[in-house]
Amino acid sequence: MTPPSGPPGLTIAPATPADAAAVGTVHADAWAAAFGRLFPADRLAALAAERRGRWGAVLAQPGPATVLLARLHGRPAAFVMTAPSPDRPGAAEIKGCYAHPDAWGTGAAAALLRHSLARLTAAGHPLAQLWTMRDTPQSHRFYTKHGFTASGRARERDFGGGAVQTEVEFLLALPAADRSAGG
Repeated sequence: MTPPSGPPGLTIAPATPADAAAVGTVHADAWAAAFGRLFPADRLAALAAERRGRWGAVLAQPGPATVLLARLHGRPAAFVMTAPSPDRPGAAEIKGCYAHPDAWGTGAAAALLRHSLARLTAAGHPLAQLWTMRDTPQSHRFYTKHGFTASGRARERDFGGGAVQTEVEFLLALPAADRSAGG
């Protein structure tokens, strides 16, 4: 499926277990590029390896989470993972939205996020929630550009090895799904 507002050559589809390596590569490489300055090199390498390796198990398990993979000219470009929010009833949480550094600036991640938000709206979620690291202005700009606002909530997240980061919550009120057309 290709969203009409995406760049030429973009396709978006649900990720399957066969996509585990592609999603893992996007995740690990995006993480290293976006968050490298926040972690010591050895901890960053361990975190990137963990992100690269986790997706086989995640994509093989049925559950409430949805993972969408965007490909640009056939190459993995970005992914988004959504699930019900654990602390905001009825809301959906964007558990991860990452673009491979080679795809930064192409519009692939923006199109994927818009596509994912449209799916959440169609599913009847009134609110989209996400957490991102406090000290990442690039991610804050990306989410703000798409209508998210900082809620003022923050939490500490322990990434192991003494690597604790503050995450901040961003929210987006989603429009009511059109129930008049049966959808």
